[in-house]
Amino acid sequence: MGNVLKDVAKKISLFFVLTGLASTVFAQSPIPGIQISVDPASSPNQVATTLQVVFLLTVLTLAPAILIMTTSFTRFVIVLSFLRQAIGTQAIPSNQIIVGLSMFLTLFVMMPIWKEVNQVALEPYLDNRLSQQAFLDQASVPVKRFMQRYTREKDLALFVRISKIPSPKNISDVPIWVVIPAFIISELKTAFQIGFMLYVPFLVIDMVVSAILMAMGMMMLPPIMISLPFKLMLFVLVDGWHLIIGSLVKTFVDF
Repeated sequence: MGNVLKDVAKKISLFFVLTGLASTVFAQSPIPGIQISVDPASSPNQVATTLQVVFLLTVLTLAPAILIMTTSFTRFVIVLSFLRQAIGTQAIPSNQIIVGLSMFLTLFVMMPIWKEVNQVALEPYLDNRLSQQAFLDQASVPVKRFMQRYTREKDLALFVRISKIPSPKNISDVPIWVVIPAFIISELKTAFQIGFMLYVPFLVIDMVVSAILMAMGMMMLPPIMISLPFKLMLFVLVDGWHLIIGSLVKTFVDF
């Protein structure tokens, strides 16, 4: 007991010594302060610049949602989550791995579209060959074309009808703010359809194992404890990651 008290006393003394040294260092080298001030504008141009900065900060805040909802990320992350639940491994792979894999697959699929955006919009804008409005118009064209390709006509017609815009002559006349929600619900439906197809073989294994256990009278034994090794073995033998990731990417990329 005495030794424990001595160790505690030493640690407390060391803590106060380190605190004193830190205070001395910070006293000699104070942390620089940050001041934020709001000055009155002297011209309309300054007000416009301020509004542009506020708009840019708002767009940057919403950028993750925009990148997720206008790309293939939704389909990838939902299908991989369904796959984990179908196999029966509750936390393997972890959420970080599923989200990270979905992000890199999205980067792989969307890279041609982003390269086109860079060529037709970003580089001319940085070279002062496009105005801000022209930059936004040019940048939205490849992204809109991508979303239209994977949007169901029924879903697009729903939002065109709800928005009460004039009837478009073709799909290119539909505004991008109408295409985005239609694309999202189309991706959700596609992802759930793929997830259902992934569930079927693993569900068959669970039903077979449950029937065998009931026939043997082993009702107290959870079927998941027996079926999980068989599902993992089946998934490894058929090279499941290669098949599923390859099939998912092929739904977006033409070979």
